[in-house]
Amino acid sequence: MPSLLDMRRRIKSVKNTQQITKAMKMVAAAKLKRAQDRVTAARPFAQKMSEVLTGLSAKVADELSHPLLDPRGDEKYLIVLVSADKGLAGAFNANVIKATQAFLSQSSGKSTELVAVGRKGRDFFKRRTVEITDEYIGLTGSGQVNHQDALDIARHIIQKFTDDTTIDKVFLVYTEFRTVLSQKPVIEQILPVPRLVEEESGDKGAQAEYIYEQPAAEIFGKLLPRQVETQLYKAMLESVASEQGSRMTAMDSASKNAGELIDTLTLNMNRIRQAAITKEIIEVVSGAAAL
Repeated sequence: MPSLLDMRRRIKSVKNTQQITKAMKMVAAAKLKRAQDRVTAARPFAQKMSEVLTGLSAKVADELSHPLLDPRGDEKYLIVLVSADKGLAGAFNANVIKATQAFLSQSSGKSTELVAVGRKGRDFFKRRTVEITDEYIGLTGSGQVNHQDALDIARHIIQKFTDDTTIDKVFLVYTEFRTVLSQKPVIEQILPVPRLVEEESGDKGAQAEYIYEQPAAEIFGKLLPRQVETQLYKAMLESVASEQGSRMTAMDSASKNAGELIDTLTLNMNRIRQAAITKEIIEVVSGAAAL
């Protein structure tokens, strides 16, 4: 049975841990509010831009050719994985890594390369057989996303896709933020930019009429790279918001568990102290009876 001093030390240690988890929860809540506002502001622009470009691509599919739009084969994939730089965020990193592994398993017959955005994803696949061609570390540790960092990564991916004609498709894997308690890993194809399918377009995209002030090739030459940049920036914003929401939930659960553990340890400490007092009383009474 542990001594009274050992129990007091354990209680003090758990209380110190509880203070840390409470502080981390408050910090994550503050970062989450800022990240959630930025995601909410970025979503309408990214969604509308995607709708317009896919609609335009359906209109000019037969007359326009562009390296970022023309379909290629289906043999080699480049996967861009967006994860966190830090842990202690519940199942956030595990879920996005698991989704990437599932996608790799489904694409077992393909040649795959990985671009890691975030330390956790890099560290996991660095010990696996997947080839990591590029890595970007320390971009989201502060809870914010620098727009210029997202542009640099997107432009590098575009350049890599344009120069290396053996890369057939580029997929983006990230965590979509829904609520504080709900985040979902998402896999999207970003290159070649998907064209709108006539059967799936309904009454919106296929019937929309556009007036071109410049030739279509010139418009797509500027908008297609911007589309990839926007999608990557939005994915990084979604990932940061999901990370902070998951961390806040995890730290709240850890604080509650620490409180329950403190109550249990305090109860055990009181029992040990009561047993020690009872033992001393019995010793005094036995000594007096012997005299």
